[in-house]
Amino acid sequence: MKDFTEHSTEKPIGLALSGPSHGGSWKHALASAVRDPDELMDILGLPHASREGARRAARRFPLIVPRDFIARMRPGDPSDPLLRQVLPLGEEEEDVAGFDQDPVGDREASLAPGLLQKYEGRVLLIAAGSCAVNCRYCFRKHFPYGDSPRGISAWAPALERIKATPSVSEVILSGGDPLVLTDQALERLASELALIPHLKRLRVHSRLPIVIPERVDDDLIGWMCGTRLMPVLVVHSNHPAELVGRCAEGLLRLHDAGIPVLNQGVLLRGVNDDPETMLRLCERLVELRVLPYYLHQLDPVQGAAHFHVDESRGLEIMAELRRRLPGYAVPRYVKEVPGAESKVEIA
Repeated sequence: MKDFTEHSTEKPIGLALSGPSHGGSWKHALASAVRDPDELMDILGLPHASREGARRAARRFPLIVPRDFIARMRPGDPSDPLLRQVLPLGEEEEDVAGFDQDPVGDREASLAPGLLQKYEGRVLLIAAGSCAVNCRYCFRKHFPYGDSPRGISAWAPALERIKATPSVSEVILSGGDPLVLTDQALERLASELALIPHLKRLRVHSRLPIVIPERVDDDLIGWMCGTRLMPVLVVHSNHPAELVGRCAEGLLRLHDAGIPVLNQGVLLRGVNDDPETMLRLCERLVELRVLPYYLHQLDPVQGAAHFHVDESRGLEIMAELRRRLPGYAVPRYVKEVPGAESKVEIA
């Protein structure tokens, strides 16, 4: 098995991978992301055999993947673990028992438009309805984002509900991905939240620092550190080959700014379902001052059954991590159960 640094140096030679240049705008990187399965496969020199299934799956759940992330994939390898996370496949059309459109009970957790509460003491704002990368296993791939508020004035009912709930001490910005919003909009939202006296922390869940490293800039750090609320950033990386180059630099920059950074990963078949890959992921995160927080059992969302890994295999991997890593480098292996009072730890 190749080491992640070897993986990251293999790029398509002579192909039109016109990604963002060093210091380029994250907005440009987002706008220039690949949205056509044929273009993605052409960039990577993949065969034509599976393209019709990819096109059909992308019509159901669109493809979007930044070029910087594509540059970390191995050309000519349809089993590349980064590619596997984003490439639409015909298997997504299969109807598998136990996999549905709302696997984590979001509908029942709604308090107000765009505001969810599943656990005591914290609430979640669906701050945006889009992402910089559409992960094919996304548990909210069927979420009705069109019903969520857009703009600060539309957030008034959610903010009023938070004000009226003094037991809430933390707000989580999620989506979609909140960091697709402008820093001006996020700064205003953070300032409004900081006016609510019982709030203590503002947590942001985002994959942008992984797939578009330019997103970690002065403006982002400025508003995250610019209120009385303690900022926490939770990123999402599943494989050590993601954590290279400018992505690594950005994560270190967040740490240097005093922002705690945690990682949530998902156990995925063909991506990280072996001890060596997971070991290297955890070690790399710690090198970059990122705490391995959760390893999630796949949420059984419709269209993602081909990523499923049995819990027994997950437990084998966790046993190996505990044997070989210090405790702080071992994530908690959890699953989300609708109606439970917290994430359920898998023993």
